[in-house]
Order: sequence, then structure tokens, then C-alpha cells
Amino acid sequence: MSKRTRTIVSLGAFYGVTALAAAGGALATRSSVKTWYPTLRKPPFYPPSWLFGPVWSALYLAMSTAAWRVWRKRQDGADDDAVRRSTVLYGAQLALNSAWSILFFGLRSPAVALAEIGVLWAAIIAWYRSVVAVEPGSGKLILPYIGWTTFAAVLNGSIWWLNRDRR
Repeated sequence: MSKRTRTIVSLGAFYGVTALAAAGGALATRSSVKTWYPTLRKPPFYPPSWLFGPVWSALYLAMSTAAWRVWRKRQDGADDDAVRRSTVLYGAQLALNSAWSILFFGLRSPAVALAEIGVLWAAIIAWYRSVVAVEPGSGKLILPYIGWTTFAAVLNGSIWWLNRDRR
């Protein structure tokens, strides 16, 4: 297999793993997004619903690309332990990302999802730091994800607060 082919296959693998995680979250979301979620009170800063799909698509592409760029640094002699740690952290935050959708939408529990998003946020920060340590330029690809997750945590907390009497 040529170097170019390996590069394309490895990038496709990172996109594929990320797409699987996104699909898992989407499956958990599908049943509630049309029934339960519209009945919740939302804060005035709630963005239009059509915005979530394009934002998440862009974030998933950027996250995958950052993770792949770190993984490729092995070929350039990067510390294998640092690359491995970053790749494991990528997988961990990706799993937590999917878990949030399951908790919020699947279990219809904004309170539990709010606690989990704190853990997710910490995992993203740990992953960001590991990426910057190996491939500093790729850290820029993760900053929008950190920003969106911060916003999502505030939104999650607001939805929980506004609907706390519904349980």
C-alpha cells in the first residue's frame, strides 16, 4: 500500500470512528427530539434548531482531522506514548460526547446530562492539551468544539433549571 493510500485510509478511519459515535448519539436523540424535547422550556438564547446539524458536522470533521494529524505524527518520530495518550483521550471524549445524547435525549434527563457534560468538558480539555503537546497547530481545530461544548453546558443547565418542576 502506498504512503498516499495509507494516509487516505487512516483519515477515513478517523472520520468513520467519529461518524459511528455521532450516529450513536443521533439514534438516542431521534425519538425525543420530535416528542419530548419540543415540550421543554428553553432560554431566550436557544439557537434555531436547524443550526445544530451543520455545527456538529463541522465540529466532528475538525475533531477527526485533529486526532488524525496527531496520529500521523508517529511517522515523524513523535513520542509514541504521547500519540497513544492523545488517541485514547480522543476516544474517551468521543464516547462521552455520545453518552451525553443518550443521557439528555434517550433517558430524558437534563440533570444527569448536565453532570456528565462537566466530565465531557474536562475530557475535551485533557485531549486538547495532549494534541497541542504533539501537534500544536491541530489544537486550533479543537477550540470551536471547546466553545460549543461550553455553550452546550450553559444551555443544558438552563434547560434543566427552566424545567426542574417537570420531573
